[in-house]
Amino acid sequence: MKRRTLAALGLALVVAAPHALLAQEAFPSKPIKFIVPYAPGGLPDTVARIVAQKLTERMGQSVVVDNKPGGNGIVSYQALMNGPNDSHQFIVSDGSMLSITPQINKAATYSVGKELVPVSLVARSPLFLVAHPKTGVKNLNEFLAKVRANPGTYTYGSSGIGSTHHLTMEAMKHELKLDVRHVPFRGSGQSVPALLGGQVDFLFAALPSMAGFVKNNQVTLIGTNAPKRSPQAPDVAAIAEVIPGFDFSVTVGVLGRAGTSPEAIKRLSEEIAQAVKAPEVVEKLQTAGIEPVGAGPDAYRREIERENKAMATAGKAAELKAE
Repeated sequence: MKRRTLAALGLALVVAAPHALLAQEAFPSKPIKFIVPYAPGGLPDTVARIVAQKLTERMGQSVVVDNKPGGNGIVSYQALMNGPNDSHQFIVSDGSMLSITPQINKAATYSVGKELVPVSLVARSPLFLVAHPKTGVKNLNEFLAKVRANPGTYTYGSSGIGSTHHLTMEAMKHELKLDVRHVPFRGSGQSVPALLGGQVDFLFAALPSMAGFVKNNQVTLIGTNAPKRSPQAPDVAAIAEVIPGFDFSVTVGVLGRAGTSPEAIKRLSEEIAQAVKAPEVVEKLQTAGIEPVGAGPDAYRREIERENKAMATAGKAAELKAE
């Protein structure tokens, strides 16, 4: 009798095991958290909030955004690692957390493939090279001609040393042997007014922050750091047209903690790919100067490797030092 009971119990466990395993692996089983390394209002935060809203509709679980600014990404990384390892917490960041922060902060010892895993390349946003009218520069070729004819005369502003704006210009200077003096500011809130006031001659900036000034002829768009011309400004040349392969556009992606379940990565990546195709999401992103992508983990890993290499070269040209 006991043997028959034990055998029946064993059979029941075997039958139930696959169902228990499936229940354990179900994703999402609770709200998903997107940790953003910056204060509300920036590019990664904008992308995270637009996509989170659509994912909430699609996945039947809330997707919440948690801003953890500080240390150029280090605070958000610590928040992820100190939180529960439950495959429901992710970082949504631009590429600078991976490509620039380790060059300027010795505390950034993390890397993709070890502590972090790629989930999705959600979107990218080009920066535009903008000229003040006093320079007389109307396009990229005129910029190159005037700078080469007047080495050390012109200045460019940036959002700070080590910013994408800074390294884009330094990479361009390095490749084309240009001499343009750098004037760093504390964010776009200072650099854009400096350009408008003629304190600097050129600047890399996101299109939404400059669109109104371009329309009023206060500044001129002369180039983009994306690999090809932007649909939002098709008449503006890509720097890649004079430097083959040049790409310093800002990427925004989702990263998970090492150990995140493959099923969670696959499901979230697939859902993001569908979410960024939704017409209302595309419209919101494009209004903010953002181009939807929705590529999977393998494509995102390759993009991270490419960007890290490009930023390392630019950082060396800019003589960045980790502190």
